[in-house]
Amino acid sequence: MSGQPTYLTVNGLRTHAWKRGRGAPLVIVPGLGCASWMYARLARELGRERTVFVYDPPGHGDSQGRPDFPVCIEHLTDHLSAWLRAAGLVGSPVFGHSLGGEVMFDLAARYPQLAPALIACAPTGIPENPSVRLQLLRLVRDLPRERLGLLLPGLRAYRQCGARRMLLLARDQEAHMTGPLLPRVKVPTLLIDGESDPVIQTWTVERICADIPEAVARQIPGAPHGLTDTHPRAVAQLTLEFLRQAGC
Repeated sequence: MSGQPTYLTVNGLRTHAWKRGRGAPLVIVPGLGCASWMYARLARELGRERTVFVYDPPGHGDSQGRPDFPVCIEHLTDHLSAWLRAAGLVGSPVFGHSLGGEVMFDLAARYPQLAPALIACAPTGIPENPSVRLQLLRLVRDLPRERLGLLLPGLRAYRQCGARRMLLLARDQEAHMTGPLLPRVKVPTLLIDGESDPVIQTWTVERICADIPEAVARQIPGAPHGLTDTHPRAVAQLTLEFLRQAGC
């Protein structure tokens, strides 16, 4: 991934983020098991107007983790909060993909002063999150719809994160009741839905949209779960237009 690697020690863990582009900052939070390098195509498009920081959560990508951290969504949220402060990015919009969207909702509800706007792309984040088994079945259905060029970077990211950590975080989705948190998200929020995404159903995005007071939803035709990689230009256009309208 082209750009500038940055490292900060946050709560004792060496934390990595890629930085590229120019303009006002925007932070990207990856999905479950994903890494910064999987968002290179999106960062390139967003970097035409924004300075993009593609953050690696602890235990993901090039960021350090511990066997006991992170193993739940609140761990991810607390670390993201501390990293935003350490990086001087308080007040920057946050873009979350898949589980990164759920982390972002948790951040906005529990740390409302940190982000003035949210972009949630194919987000998880309601009490009806499916079982781990059903999530895996949906991911298998989604694989043929993804870009072949993402396969090796994705496998590398999953290996780096490790099966144990991914399983614990996926299980926590079943217990992490973000539904009651969603009405506490009080900032402008864009929800981006992939029309051909078997992992996150359209009704899920509609439910999240209904629960967040300032949320709007947009759908990208033909896009799978990894729409940040297959449709980076469309995702970037929706994101940049939303941020301009929100004044962020």
